[in-house]
Amino acid sequence: MSSTRSASEIDDEAADWAVRVDARGLDVERDPELLAWLDGDARRAGALLRAQAAISFLDRGRALAGAAPSVEAVAGRPNRRALIAGAGGIAAALIGGVGLWAARPQRLDTRLGEIRRVPLADGSLVAINTKTALDVAMRPRSRRIVLREGEAWFQVAKDPERPFIVAAGTVRVRAVGTAFSVRRGDEAAAGVDVMVTEGVVEAWIEGDPAPRRQLSAGSRIVLASAVSPTVAESPSEIERSLAWRNGEIALDGENLEQAARLFNRYNNRQIVIEDPVLARERFVGLFQTNEPESFAAAVAATLGAVVNDDAGSIRISRGRTS
Repeated sequence: MSSTRSASEIDDEAADWAVRVDARGLDVERDPELLAWLDGDARRAGALLRAQAAISFLDRGRALAGAAPSVEAVAGRPNRRALIAGAGGIAAALIGGVGLWAARPQRLDTRLGEIRRVPLADGSLVAINTKTALDVAMRPRSRRIVLREGEAWFQVAKDPERPFIVAAGTVRVRAVGTAFSVRRGDEAAAGVDVMVTEGVVEAWIEGDPAPRRQLSAGSRIVLASAVSPTVAESPSEIERSLAWRNGEIALDGENLEQAARLFNRYNNRQIVIEDPVLARERFVGLFQTNEPESFAAAVAATLGAVVNDDAGSIRISRGRTS
């Protein structure tokens, strides 16, 4: 007898999971039992999204009607599941017509060295760089991303009725249909780096009386830093800075100290440039983010440096002169 579940059975299971997520606040990205269920069949993720959309639809309807949920709806799972099933067709129509919104923000994050590309419910795409955390909230009239740390590049689906806003600390970036990246500096004084690769965005600082800035494709600005913000036109530099989207680091004249910092963002084995004179040497090359050894070997071959490595570090020093 086949163990493959029917679509209706998967929908029933998804309704159970949606109720548990809603009632207990389970983390869809981290709960091991839920992740195991999702991994078991490619159809389950879509079924869960439909069930969550149905819950969102029901709760929003109650809120608009000013009605409190009944005791049966809270205490009795079968009634809640039946309501979800009844609302499923309406929710599916809403998904197809105006996009799916989440009942609560969705957390997306990456570990050290991890790079992810994640399609969003509105048709947008987000590429997430190493050690990044962001919250995504899709609602009927707005799309809001909160960048907690790290860096992400957004390719925004056009929807003039639902502005797409990224918040990074006090900085806000607004787009309708465009592509841009936002990076929060490792330190507060480093500010927020905004780079536009397509279309136009609007950037500003919450509470700052200065006018909002319009940035077009090929433009870059750092806001909320210790330095006065200026718009720079540098399309080739922007593309090089965003090479991480393909898992690459593109060097074009950075010194070795700067290059080491780039590699160290992605790897447990940290590159250390031991000689200050060597650290100022400039370098050109294209490398994989997860291959610091290749970079060290290229430095040794090009500049006559000596490489000593162990489990935790790759130390590069100037070679002995005769």
